[in-house]
Amino acid sequence: MDLVLIRILFVALLAGVCSYFHPFGIQNPWVAALGGALAACAVIIFELRVRALSLRRLIGAVAGSVLGIFGAALFCLVLRSAPLIRENSAVLQIFVLLLMTYVGLLVGANKGDLLNPAALGTLFTGDRPLRRSAKVLDTSVIIDGRIADIAEAGFIDGMIVVPEFVLRELQVVADSTDASKRQRGRRGLDMLQRMQSNTVLQVQIVPDDFPSIREVDLKLLELAKKWEAKVVTNDFNLNKVAHLHHVEVLNINDLANALKPVVLPGEHMSVLILKEGKEYNQGVGYLDDGTMVVVDHARKMIGRSVEISVTSVLQTASGKMIFGKMDENGRAVTQESAREVV
Repeated sequence: MDLVLIRILFVALLAGVCSYFHPFGIQNPWVAALGGALAACAVIIFELRVRALSLRRLIGAVAGSVLGIFGAALFCLVLRSAPLIRENSAVLQIFVLLLMTYVGLLVGANKGDLLNPAALGTLFTGDRPLRRSAKVLDTSVIIDGRIADIAEAGFIDGMIVVPEFVLRELQVVADSTDASKRQRGRRGLDMLQRMQSNTVLQVQIVPDDFPSIREVDLKLLELAKKWEAKVVTNDFNLNKVAHLHHVEVLNINDLANALKPVVLPGEHMSVLILKEGKEYNQGVGYLDDGTMVVVDHARKMIGRSVEISVTSVLQTASGKMIFGKMDENGRAVTQESAREVV
């Protein structure tokens, strides 16, 4: 309703202006007012057509009309220097201006569907949107190896960034004289090669470095700030430092904890007792995901699999702990008895 009133006021205003100023030498005020009202109606019809256009067509129409006007201006420069009568030259210039604007408007609107507004945005901002979706990997998460499975499963979007200083640190670990460190370093290099060979993943080695900073972890945080990216790690200390620097972190351990199966008190499970616990007569075992299981009265069952009943579950900063006790009969399932059952 408001738009209708505004349009009526626009028609009345333009009719009044034409009636007062008598444009084009029209002396009759009523004829001038009628001409102004018709011109206002033409503008309103044009406005309605423009409102119906999609954003792509509108951008194309504007770009086409601007290019048409620019081309007409260049053509008019040639006409002004041509040996033509002044009146004819003026008519030709107006005709060329209208023609080029009209053609540019129609062609631009018709081809507007081929435009990609998102691509137009990156034209001015460079690769900033791509950088904001990037994930910067640290050394520990590469050596861990789970990041390759997570990325291949499609849970890591955007570009996966590996700085060259992280790659150098991996190479130093892989060349270590210590056999354990050497194996971990080579595992990290193998994980990088695996992710690079996957055509679905965008893995990029970037040369960005910060010579004034010696610690690799601080370099990672500076790179994440520069790229406005997230750091992917499983290092507890780096996680804490990143939060102090207001850098977003994706912790693989947090993801693993979130995906751990929920164990409720009263449930039964089988666990292999590996060592004695801190308290008297306790035995300690581990689930496949590394969760510690403390079993009462299981010290004598070290090296055996026992059936336990869960009594409580404790969530700590370092992970989850499960407490349980052996069943009422104190039954233990050894490897020999397990084979007999099979």
